[in-house]
Order: sequence, then structure tokens, then C-alpha cells
Amino acid sequence: MIEGTVTTANIVFKSRRMMICHLSDDTGKIILRFFHFSNAQLDAMKQNPRIRCFGEIRSSGQTLEIIHPEYSHLKANKTIVVDDTLTAHYPSTTGLQQRSIRRLIKLALEHSDDLVDLLPSQGVDIKPLYSLDHAIRLIHMPTPDTDTEALLEGSHPAQQRLILEELVAHHISLRQLRENSKKQPSVKISNQQQLVKQLLARLPYQLTKAQQRVIKEINLDLQQSYPMSRLVQGDVGSGKTVVAAAAALMVIESGYQVALMAPTEILAEQHYTNFTEWFEALGLKVGWFTGKQKAKERRDNNENCALGLTHIAIGTHALFQGDLQFQKLGLIIVDEQHRFGVDQRLALREKGKQGDYYPHQLIMTATPIPRTLAMTACADLDYSVINELPPGRTPITTVALSNHRREEVINKISHYCADGKQVYWVCTLIEESEALQSQNAEETVTLLTNALPDISIGLVHGRMKSEEKQCVMSEFKAGHIALLVATTVIEVGVDVPNASLIIIENAERLGLAQLHQLRGRVGRGTTASTCLLLYQSPLSKNGHQRINALRNSNDGFEIAKIDLAMRGPGEVFGNRQTGVLRFKLADLSHDQYLLPQAQSIGQHIIETDQILAKILTQRWIIQSKDYGNV
Repeated sequence: MIEGTVTTANIVFKSRRMMICHLSDDTGKIILRFFHFSNAQLDAMKQNPRIRCFGEIRSSGQTLEIIHPEYSHLKANKTIVVDDTLTAHYPSTTGLQQRSIRRLIKLALEHSDDLVDLLPSQGVDIKPLYSLDHAIRLIHMPTPDTDTEALLEGSHPAQQRLILEELVAHHISLRQLRENSKKQPSVKISNQQQLVKQLLARLPYQLTKAQQRVIKEINLDLQQSYPMSRLVQGDVGSGKTVVAAAAALMVIESGYQVALMAPTEILAEQHYTNFTEWFEALGLKVGWFTGKQKAKERRDNNENCALGLTHIAIGTHALFQGDLQFQKLGLIIVDEQHRFGVDQRLALREKGKQGDYYPHQLIMTATPIPRTLAMTACADLDYSVINELPPGRTPITTVALSNHRREEVINKISHYCADGKQVYWVCTLIEESEALQSQNAEETVTLLTNALPDISIGLVHGRMKSEEKQCVMSEFKAGHIALLVATTVIEVGVDVPNASLIIIENAERLGLAQLHQLRGRVGRGTTASTCLLLYQSPLSKNGHQRINALRNSNDGFEIAKIDLAMRGPGEVFGNRQTGVLRFKLADLSHDQYLLPQAQSIGQHIIETDQILAKILTQRWIIQSKDYGNV
């Protein structure tokens, strides 16, 4: 912070128009550079005022300068008294200056004593907290003795007071959504289960106890007169697809149709293949829907669905984005949509509505969600966990190698394929570009073809047509392709038991959850399997942590905890789709300890004061009317 007299002020045209002011005092001179200014500011500076300004000083040739300092004019024979509070710096945008934001916030704070404390002081076990007014004032205008490190970390008690209230509001809104959904009418599914018994009799294996438990939970839900909303969570390879098939058969046996939606075509195709094999043997018709279908094929499929001839329709978002009509839709199954928040779940429920009745909804994910996060993100859902892998699965050995040992890896592939085993080679790029990723995969195919001329190599990437991808995957599953080079489109849903080695390039660039998903492409048979992580040296600290976590554990839930701690919930779920996790203040990666308290307070408010519950959710959540329907 400096004070001085403006000696000159001029407009200069270089790479862009700017105002240059020279400021001096008895100790020296400095340049003030402004890119955004008004004529009034220029005129005022030309009056050679004495000003106090604040900013970051940097070198500019032989002189010093400050770009866009904050400044105030000093009146003659008067000094500006320094504030008795620290100055907050707010996120801003072009044309919006800090002093404008501070002026508006100062005006707002004049009314902060009008704010009502909404957290109850009786009936719940809560620690002494700042009042709402005190907390807000301290955050915006902290005194010099305030613990600024705690403020910057978001851990100051004043911030935690607001964070707790926000968590309470989110919990209330989702609990109310859950309760209100039970007031909506849905179809009651009978408890016959003859088709389920026929399917299980045809399977070459027995279901695990965990699968049987989850099927029973779903069966009880389907017999209710309100729509089921259940999340089934299970690690890669735990057998969620068979559980979904059992749920679908219960609904079909009662005369209703099922829609199964997957996020990618390759996963939807995998489901179509599995369900066709299982269901056609039971005399049921499986429909296939994708955005790339030809007009006639799409028209025929739509007609079969509308007439009720299709028992289960499988596809991507195309299922609910066109003119597709169901005759009697009873169940929507959504696979791998852990990135979808509550607002997307609500939209899907509305799209599937049949007259006055809502379909049941089953959501599956192979991305383990830490319990603390699931309790918040999925509080509107009932929650099942398949916490047991089918017998005979061997643990996957995970190895990390520097990229300069690539030739050793290629030799290893040669030995694997010679023994009749199959291999994945996954290509990644740091740029979020499907075109670049595909190009990288194509270059890798050329390299491996030259190095391994006797091995059959296939290629799958996101820019290929659906038919091409399906053809290559079928060839790989049949064993005609020994080495499959792919982009991360194979992250979910690909099941080839004979594949026992996966190489992941540039592993340091992927998140833990995605690495764990990719690793789950192997280890699906009884053969010992290996995941080989190729990384580019030098590894960052985070890169080391991710790779070590993967090497040390095959447990998806343990890995999810580490992933949450390292990246936060926004990235674990995907920032854009995380409807419920768009918190204003809370950060679950370090505010998790407040969740039990928030849930306890929220439940107390729901049970004792519905008006308070409504006011709380309206204060914190834009979509509170939709979420809570209150």
C-alpha cells in the first residue's frame, strides 16, 4: 500500500488502449497501469491528486509498476483512516471491481441483523455456534486478530456455522423429496418371480449372498404402491447386471415394460448383448435404441414399444430424447449414472410418467461412493450395496512402470498372447478431445502392429460408428483379436473373461476412480490378471499417491475414500452433473465430520417444524421447490 501524488496521466496505445499514471513521493516513482477506466477517472487523475493505492508491484524495465491498483483519493490535509478489519478479496469478472463488490456487501451487511437464525437451539445435540449475523460479519470483515489461515481453509467456526446450515438444508430437501415420492402413485408388481427362477436356472453360476439380498430388497420395493427409487452400488465385477435383469423380469412378469439406459453406446451394446442372450430364451423381446439408428429401424422399434411388443428397451439417452412411447412402462434402470445429480433423476422420473403413475427407478453404479458422500448425495434414494465378488475371482496385481520401459511391456504382451491370453492397451491424452484421443490410439495400433506382426490387433475409439465398435468388441470377445487398443470408452461394461492383462498409458493423468474402472476390465475369469500402469516421469506428488493407492488396494470403496480426499466430491461425481453437490460453501472432502450432525438436526426439523424446513431449503437451494416439493 503506497501513497503519492499523480504527476502525469495519459492514454497510451500499444497492444491495447491503456491509461498510464506516474505516481511519486519523496522516495521515488512508480507507474500505475489501467486497462479498464472511464473518462471521469482520466480527468480526475489529470488533476494531479494525492492518492493511496494498493496492489501487486512488479518490475517493468527499469521502473516498477502496479497493474489496476485499488485506490482512493486523499483529501487535502486529511489522511484516510485504515479500516479496523481485514479486507476481503472476492471472485470477480471483467468490469466488476473489488471496491464495487465491497460497497454492495457493506450495504447488505447493514441489514444482516435482520437475518433469522434458523438452526434450532433445543431438541438437538449441537455445539455452541456463532449467531448467523456474527458469522456473516466476521467472514466478510474479519478483525486483525482473526485466524486468517482457518478462514482461507474454510475451517473457521464462523464458516462452519454457515456450512452446517447449508448441509442441514440439503439433507432436509432430499429427505422431503424421498418422503414426497412415496406419496406418488406407481404400479404394484406382483411377487410371482417365475421368470426370475427360469433365468437363474439357466445361469452357469450361483448368485452371491449379496446379490440375493439386493434382489429381495428390490422385490419388496416393487410391491409397494409408490415408486421405487433405489441405488444399487457394487464394485466392478460384483454382478449388478444380473440383479438388474432380475428386477426387469419381475416387472415384465406383471405385464409392464422396462427401459434400461446407459451413458455410452458401448455399454448399452454390452447390455443389449447380455439381455438378448438371457431374455430371448425366455420368449421376451429386447429392443435396441440409439441416436445413430436409421429412420426406418427407429420407426419400427418405436412402434413395437408403443404396442407393448417390446418387453425391455435398451439404449443411451436416446430412449428419452425423442418420440419414443411406451404402452406400459413400469421400471427405468439407469446404469453408470453416478455423475447424475438429483435434478437429473427428477427429470427422468417425469419423462417416464405414464398417465397418473410414475415408473419405478433403479440406479446402478460400479463407481463406489464413500458412505459419507452417499448419505448426502443420494439421501433421496434407498441404498443397496453388493459388497461381495463372485467366487473364483482372483485379485488383480497392479504394477507401475516408467514409460521408458515400454519395450519390456511390448515383449510381455507377446508372451501373454502366445499363451492364448488376451490384452487391453488403453490410450489416454490430457486434452479432453475425442479426436486427439482417437488419433493417439491409431498411432499406437501402427506402433504395436510393427512390433508384434504375428498378433491380431483391434482398435476401438469413440469416433467409430456403433456397428464398427460392436463388430470389433464381438471379435475380441470371441478370441479372434488378441490385443485390443482402445480409448477410455471401454471404462465400463466390457466383459471378456479371457482378458488378463491391461496396459494403461499415461496413468498419471487419470483419476483414481477411472483407473479402478479400467482395471476392472481384467480379472473377470479365473486366470491371475495384471494391470500395468505406464507413467511419464517425473511423477507429481498426486500422481504418486494415485498410483500407490491403486497398487495397494483392489477394494473400490477404499479407493473411493482416497479419491474423495484427494479430489473432492465435485470431481468424483463430475462438476457439471452433480445437482445436489453444487454447494455454496460446503466442501465434503474436509467437511464430512459435520454430516452426522447435519443429518440429526435435519431429521429433528422435519419431524417438528415443516415451516422451518421450507424456509431453510428456500434460503440455500435454488431448486428447493422441485427437490422438496413443499
